[in-house]
Amino acid sequence: MPAGAPAPVGAPLHVLHFYKTYYPDSLGGIEQVIRQLAIGTTHLGVSNVVLSLSRAKDLEPIAFEGHTVVRVPLDFEISSNGFSLAALKTLARLAAQSDIVHYHFPWPFMDLAHFLARVAKPSVVTYHSDIVRQKMLMRVYHPLKQRFLRSVDAIVATSPNYMASSEVLGRYRDKTRIITYGLDKTTYPPPDAERLAYWRDKVGIKFFLFVGVLRYYKGLHVLLDAVANTDYPVVIVGAGPIEQELKAHAARLGLHHVLFVGALDDADKVALLTLCYAMAFPSHLRSEAFGISLLEGAMFGKPMISSEIGTGTTYINVDGDTGLVVPPDDSAAFGTAMRTLWENPALADAMGKRAALRYEELFTAERMAANYTALYRELVARHAAKTALPG
Repeated sequence: MPAGAPAPVGAPLHVLHFYKTYYPDSLGGIEQVIRQLAIGTTHLGVSNVVLSLSRAKDLEPIAFEGHTVVRVPLDFEISSNGFSLAALKTLARLAAQSDIVHYHFPWPFMDLAHFLARVAKPSVVTYHSDIVRQKMLMRVYHPLKQRFLRSVDAIVATSPNYMASSEVLGRYRDKTRIITYGLDKTTYPPPDAERLAYWRDKVGIKFFLFVGVLRYYKGLHVLLDAVANTDYPVVIVGAGPIEQELKAHAARLGLHHVLFVGALDDADKVALLTLCYAMAFPSHLRSEAFGISLLEGAMFGKPMISSEIGTGTTYINVDGDTGLVVPPDDSAAFGTAMRTLWENPALADAMGKRAALRYEELFTAERMAANYTALYRELVARHAAKTALPG
């Protein structure tokens, strides 16, 4: 088969993922989704390459868990939007060698790169989130965003909740599919007894857990206010731009029972997921489109508390079934939910068991990989049929 020609049905597929950050430089939620997707589709005969930007010096391609990571230099950033001139040439080259180009939105430079690199292969974009905060940028970016979304062959919404509530996705319903995120528990290292004992000694036997990057939309001020005048232990895993602000807020409130442990490796994170009593996930803005760490809590059979923000968080956590859902930015309601779980261990245990069952039914990496592989093959077949038409 000639290089760059479309793969026939049943043949190995070559997929190029393009996103601004990836392993080993960044360990956020979207990077975890791309990782799980690459691992899962590799088992189904897909060859995956991930192209991302990096500040690192050594940018040789990396073999990572069965797929290839290609990084190019990050030149500069505007409002967290990375730019790279080298990415344009590399995107064009790798796209020509691929059957599908899989974009991960939002990233305005990516939209521009799609056109400047003259990508002509079938394309799919996973719509991870609306752009919520950068109002000034949106005025300039809006025409490019619309042109980009019109140009791709398929758009994937990550939950029916987000599909229903996003004005942007509402304009493209005819080309949008719903494929939820999925996780593979076997890719998480099981904690050894020594590590479990260390954390049990450090944080106690009953505590609420938050895991995530410490950003403005995570609503951690809500969680801190919710546990003021209580003695519920809370462990906060993660680092980020508002870390010092949150620690200062906790100090003002005198929250000696709240422990900030910083960013942890997977083994320590899994130990805390195993030990925790429940997940506290107070994200209060639509920038939180899904909540991978919330899904991790469900995977480990933990009851959850989250806020109703019209996104995938409430697709993971069903109020009264797998946990409790409260209004956003409402510390009193969040505190009441914490008290309900804390004082009712049997209820918390039952909700945790149902959360694990819902994960197994809807949110496995195997299910996500199968759905994406089917979409890839559909788009490749459609592209092949279109190019085969005379004229």
